[in-house]
Amino acid sequence: MNTGSTDPVPFSPPFDLAETDRLLCTTRAVRKRLDFDRPVEPDVLLDCLRIAIQAPSGSNSQRWRWLVIDDPDKKQAIADHYRASFGPYREAGRALAESRGENPDGAVATSAAYLSDRLHEVPVMVIPCWLGRLPDNPSTTEIAGLFGSLVPAVWSFMLALRARGLGSTYTTLHLPFEREVGELLGIPDTVTQAALLPIAYTLGTDFKPAARRPIEEITYWNTWNEKR
Repeated sequence: MNTGSTDPVPFSPPFDLAETDRLLCTTRAVRKRLDFDRPVEPDVLLDCLRIAIQAPSGSNSQRWRWLVIDDPDKKQAIADHYRASFGPYREAGRALAESRGENPDGAVATSAAYLSDRLHEVPVMVIPCWLGRLPDNPSTTEIAGLFGSLVPAVWSFMLALRARGLGSTYTTLHLPFEREVGELLGIPDTVTQAALLPIAYTLGTDFKPAARRPIEEITYWNTWNEKR
């Protein structure tokens, strides 16, 4: 009914903003707080993936595929490849930290090492894939198009996990052995593996927002380095 009032209608958000913001601000890269002993139910994973594939993709192509690995022998083999990459990666990180006068064994470094050591123990791994390969010497546009069509779905998947008491972290260190892992899992050479997600219930759910620089320092307006 038209009351004749000219007052503006107050904005009514369609979501609980406090809860939405809490989910977005507390979905962390979880390593040391993964529960290696509690099984992850397949139906919970499928529910999270159903949410994930609502994400946008380039031209609405939806060329993603999701490979779930819970076979102990296959998890062990993937973890072995991961650790083969992690050693050089960690040494490079230590050298860089020392050159900057930083602690080479800080919280992130020790957390990453912990996950590498125990990766084979996670209840489930998920490898998000894309049907297709980038050409040799791909352009920035081609790289952005592929990963821009897949990473939003991966992040939605991680948010859905968090909402259900599970955690993960986006890792890529198995990718130097992408072909070997592909042969192990029967992934065709025409398919791109984008990441490896170790998944488990978390030990507690009391994650907090991380320390970040003030947004005003890292946001520019119209011109690089121009601040409002």
